[in-house]
Amino acid sequence: MNSVFSDGLSRRQVIQRAAAAASFSAFAESFADAQTGANHDTGGATHHTSKEEFVQLMSQLSNWGRWGKDDQMGAVNLITPAKRKQAAALVKEGACFSMARNAEMEKAVDNPTPVVRKILRVGADAPATGIGNTMDSFFIAYHGYAHTHMDTFCHFLWDGKMYNGYPKEVVTENGASKNSIINFKNGIMTRGVLMDMARHKGVDYLEPGTAIYPEDLDAWEKKARVKIGAGDVILIRTGRWARRDAKGPWSVSEVGLAGLHVSCMKWIHARDISILGGDDAQDVLPSGVEGVSQPVHTLALVAMGMPIFDNLDLELIGREADRRKRWEFLVTAAPAAVPGATGSVLNPIATF
Repeated sequence: MNSVFSDGLSRRQVIQRAAAAASFSAFAESFADAQTGANHDTGGATHHTSKEEFVQLMSQLSNWGRWGKDDQMGAVNLITPAKRKQAAALVKEGACFSMARNAEMEKAVDNPTPVVRKILRVGADAPATGIGNTMDSFFIAYHGYAHTHMDTFCHFLWDGKMYNGYPKEVVTENGASKNSIINFKNGIMTRGVLMDMARHKGVDYLEPGTAIYPEDLDAWEKKARVKIGAGDVILIRTGRWARRDAKGPWSVSEVGLAGLHVSCMKWIHARDISILGGDDAQDVLPSGVEGVSQPVHTLALVAMGMPIFDNLDLELIGREADRRKRWEFLVTAAPAAVPGATGSVLNPIATF
């Protein structure tokens, strides 16, 4: 029996119209979501950077001569005594957390040169009574995508020159006579700000090839209620190690890495950041700049004189900062005092 409602419509017609309305509502919601996603897609043509534009940035963002023609400290000059005192005042709890990845001892597709350790004296060789000892040695090829390390300015060149105009010839078989890691022997002590891009986007980790844009950095400042300032270290978390722990290693050259798009470098330069750090190699890979594989690295090290903390493990500090809703803290770090070195292994510490 097909009963009739007061408006003259049958029950079947009412049901059919309700179904059509629900279908249209679902379509409209889906369309709106797609439009919202498109509005948040700030990549592509919006931030396209050509090689010619990158070359212009090398001049526009240059700090050469800013601290004198003989300078080898670069943007670390922005970490003044007053800045260190400001950073020290951030310590309220005395709670310390490492931002280094445990040494990767196994060869993998993203770690072709694992740490090589040799035990020189084992415990069984020690006497049963009295004093004994054990010893080992280890070799680390720290540059690359596996080991936590600090890059200094002689690590990268552009058109045969490094930061502040020093020529490539200053690096020989005996090391670098200019711009080496030894300039930072007295250590780094400043304010650190974690910029957690994975949490910002509501995911455990960003997929390889995901670019971070200036709009993302602006949005994080607003969300975290923290303003990046002169002399700060910024620490970009993509969740790279969370992805590796969940899915295993992957080939960076074939699959890529999440990271900063080159358009972020104007943002970084404008805020006078002293050191750039992150849980990968900073650059989004592929970079999106034809003919320039690592534009962020090149601009930071060569043009801006900004050391880089590569391959940090920011999973622990990410959880601790999120638990406290505190994204700023004291950062301390000291590279190995090796004259002429292009960088150093590193164990940076965050202290709340």
